Amino acid sequence: MAGLLPLLLAGFLLPGLLLSEAAKILNVAFLGGSHHLLMERMSQILQDHGHNVTLLHPGKNSTISDFKDVEKTYKVITWLRPEEFNKEFEKYFDSFLKDAMADRFEHIIEMMQLLGRQCTHFLRSDILDILKNGNFDLMTLDSFDYCALLIAEKLGKPFVSIVPTTFGTADIGLPNPLSYVPAFQASLTDHMDFWGRVENFLMSFSFFWSQWLMQSTFDNTIKEHFPEGSRPVLSHVLKRAELFFVNSDFAFDFAQPLLPNTVYVGGLMTKPVKPVPQEFETFIDQFGDSGFVLVALGSILSITQTQEILKEMNSAFGQLPQGVIWKCSPSQWPKDVTLAANVKIVDWLPQNDLLAHPRIRLFVTHGGLNSIMEAIQYGVPMVGVPISGDQPGNMVRVVAKKLGVSLRFQQIKAETLALKMKEVIEDKRYKSAAVAASIIRRSHPLTPAQRLVGWIDHILQTGGAAHLKPHAFQQPWYEQYLLDVLLFLLVLTLGTAWLCGKLLRLAARWLCGAGKLKRA
Repeated sequence: MAGLLPLLLAGFLLPGLLLSEAAKILNVAFLGGSHHLLMERMSQILQDHGHNVTLLHPGKNSTISDFKDVEKTYKVITWLRPEEFNKEFEKYFDSFLKDAMADRFEHIIEMMQLLGRQCTHFLRSDILDILKNGNFDLMTLDSFDYCALLIAEKLGKPFVSIVPTTFGTADIGLPNPLSYVPAFQASLTDHMDFWGRVENFLMSFSFFWSQWLMQSTFDNTIKEHFPEGSRPVLSHVLKRAELFFVNSDFAFDFAQPLLPNTVYVGGLMTKPVKPVPQEFETFIDQFGDSGFVLVALGSILSITQTQEILKEMNSAFGQLPQGVIWKCSPSQWPKDVTLAANVKIVDWLPQNDLLAHPRIRLFVTHGGLNSIMEAIQYGVPMVGVPISGDQPGNMVRVVAKKLGVSLRFQQIKAETLALKMKEVIEDKRYKSAAVAASIIRRSHPLTPAQRLVGWIDHILQTGGAAHLKPHAFQQPWYEQYLLDVLLFLLVLTLGTAWLCGKLLRLAARWLCGAGKLKRA
């Protein structure tokens, strides 16, 4: 019995000791915009929970955008692009933003090629050697950041990956029943009729083809920095992630099968609510019980709004009895357009705190997932103006869940936008659905941050997540879909049928021959 007490104490104390042990974690954030914000947020959460976090990213540039800097307690390593390449990169990115409204796939491919060349420059830099000497225990990276995958391959470190969008936007090896799981950009819900299933089946091939094209833009980088015979395949590297954290939630997304190494953490960007600055509170008070509308259309749309669009939106907002707080740079405002009396435009606004404000009535958004998750957190109905990428698919889900309505950017006219906004504000069913989704979102036993940290601690304690990964990740595709078994059974069936036919013909000939002998 005396020998049992130390064992019991160890059983209770060891997990606590393991959890309190800090790990050295490297986060890589080479993509900008909301991708960068999400990686920053993950870095701060892990640092706050006792780990030693280092964030690697390119120097401040147009891809990171004009987000307000916040105090960071984790270490940051900044890599600066070579001067000549940086000029080329910034010039191309400016033109990429101007063409963003067209949402053409060839523009994405051109951008990916530029990111591939950026990765080549990074892998030539001295920072890679510094990282090799960093003795990191784990890396975290963005599933869409192909350069981060190659850095993980170079360092030979285990990594976890966050999928910054909904489940269907990246191939992370999940079961994918096409009868009710919409393919990326299929604009379908999980309720598909026959023709919807036909479209979804065909769109799934388009998705895998586009993924292959995008990954092939890094072929030259891989050839230069990895020896022949050991060159990684990006899709295979991605599936070696210990865990996949998906920036979504079933309060928003359609239910689908998950694997044990897939954890949804939608809502990471939500922070404790603070009182809004006095300038916003003073503006909101002017409209009393009518409340206010929040308008934040993302960094790309903020940069690329034309004067014509600004006029149409301003006219639509002027038709509302509510006040409108609009993230729109005053320096870009057309001098010949008078701002509506009920509209306040600002360079920056505390989106999380304004969405939590008791007098908010509507959120006009571009349909980015971080923004949608914040709106769901506080039960705010939406009017979506999606542009490109995952935004149209996000708004399909918003409409399907009755959380709001969607209006394509190209369709923005003052009357149409005003009618859509009034519909969502006045029809209480949208608010009720948003509140119901908020209850689902908030009622999880653990917060997104707790799930993130808890699962990372789990794989650090257990030496990886091999026990969570299905063997399917190591199987060739024809084994996963049992095509070899089907081929075997087909050959066996056809062979058996042929043999039976042969035997029947022989038997028939024998019987015919025997009959002739008897008659003779």
